Amino acid sequence: MLQPVRPSTVLPAQRTPFTVTTADGQTLIGEVSAPLENYTGAILCLHPLPTAGGMMDSHVYKKAANRLPAMAGIEVIRFNSRGTSSEAGTSSGEFDNGISEKFDVEAMMSYCLDTLKLENLWVVGWSFGTDLALRHAKDPRVKGLILLSPPLRTSDLSDLQYWAADGRPVIALVPEHDDYLQPPQAIERFKPLTQVEIIPVSGAKHLWVGEPAVHRVLSEISKVIAPKRLPLPTEI
Repeated sequence: MLQPVRPSTVLPAQRTPFTVTTADGQTLIGEVSAPLENYTGAILCLHPLPTAGGMMDSHVYKKAANRLPAMAGIEVIRFNSRGTSSEAGTSSGEFDNGISEKFDVEAMMSYCLDTLKLENLWVVGWSFGTDLALRHAKDPRVKGLILLSPPLRTSDLSDLQYWAADGRPVIALVPEHDDYLQPPQAIERFKPLTQVEIIPVSGAKHLWVGEPAVHRVLSEISKVIAPKRLPLPTEI
């Protein structure tokens, strides 16, 4: 008999811890959650602000790792940026408000593309992670960006202009009740990034709390990477 997908649901995947060393000598800890079969693509997850509790286990990313490999064939790569702790451990270094984190993002893209040799890799940023994506996830082999609750806190005009000139897809999920940037303001602020697709999500908040919000986020990610696997199940 089918049961509803719950926050605690963990589906089969090959889960492997790893460490990566950055160009400036910091050690990052993370985990790869790989599908057992029918690979469709991969996401590199850039987590929310660590000084506000953001980490690789922030709930949307933990649930993505627990579900998307089995539900959509999507490989999920999560890590703690410098100075950030989770149950898996602590990455070395200190939080630098998105500046030195450039080395973290670059090391992780290299790990995904050169070590794991992943195809159809997308970078997913959430809150602080969206600024890291816009500023630093510029490896030309990345297929595009998926932004969750972008505050545009440290990204500047030149970052938006870079992506506009680059032309790769940028999708932004903007909650109706976001604490920092709601859909009308997001549409205005993102105007320089001419190809951005802004998806307003009615009823949602910055932290995507609640199973309907999580299902929507994971569905939108799957729509980009593995559209043939939709709709994602709500019962298993």
